[in-house]
Amino acid sequence: MAFHQTVRTQSLGYRQPPLAEKLTEDPVTNKTAQSTVTCVYQTSIAGFWRNVTVQWCKNLMNHSLSITVDSLIAMALLEQKGFKSFDVDGNQVDVYWDLRSAKFSGSPEPCTDYYVALVSDEEVVLLLGDYKKKAYKRTKSRPALVDATLCYKRENVFAKKCFSTRAKFDERKQEHDIVIESSTTGPRDPEMWISIDGIVLIHVRNLQWKFRGNQTLVLNKQPVQVFWDVHDWLFSSPGTGHGFFIFKPGSPESESDRDGSSRGGGDSDGSGSKYFSTQSYTTAPEFCLFLYAWKME
Repeated sequence: MAFHQTVRTQSLGYRQPPLAEKLTEDPVTNKTAQSTVTCVYQTSIAGFWRNVTVQWCKNLMNHSLSITVDSLIAMALLEQKGFKSFDVDGNQVDVYWDLRSAKFSGSPEPCTDYYVALVSDEEVVLLLGDYKKKAYKRTKSRPALVDATLCYKRENVFAKKCFSTRAKFDERKQEHDIVIESSTTGPRDPEMWISIDGIVLIHVRNLQWKFRGNQTLVLNKQPVQVFWDVHDWLFSSPGTGHGFFIFKPGSPESESDRDGSSRGGGDSDGSGSKYFSTQSYTTAPEFCLFLYAWKME
């Protein structure tokens, strides 16, 4: 199996991208269209919190997986099994994966029968998949003292009318099935439905006037904010635009409190990026789901 490692010249360190950056990011074009799922985790490596980015990709040719830890990139093909070591600021990090039996349900991210494990200092600092026992047996490492946390998930989905994804808004609870359906052509006014676990929770009529909006849901007694912008579905050439959706746990009233909070204990690398000590960093990042829904004709 080919497994390539590329070292960039600048160490990025810990950095949680601000919401404004994510809102303006346009990750794919029609010419390079491929389904992708990108998950960014915070995990402790060598005593510091670092960003680990896991990206699953699927196009007409194959699947692929990439893992980024700060400034290092490791890549592997799916449906394979492998191991690789690389260096993060003088500390060895090992990647183990077994995707030979991985099962999928329409997304480039597997749903069952696989594992991907990152190991540092004989601890499994990040473990993905449901083959946990196999992962611990193979890595011969113990669980990390501090669990990795999912910061955000960004997904590109291609479909004609129905877009689906999965997300867990609370680590202690189950994952939810999210489906976005739309009717933008025909004799009736454009409409859009957003369902979670099979129940329609948002129904937008007259979508041509309400192509941008937001609404707060209550899901298992937990508020979840939903933002949408489907301007391109209605006013761009067919197949050239995407709808953009954000799912963010929490109520709008708590935004001011979050903006005023600070995270102390960080050491700057001089470039604006920060490493946060696991001893001083106590506030868990807030999860967001960013969905780019590309209409195919």
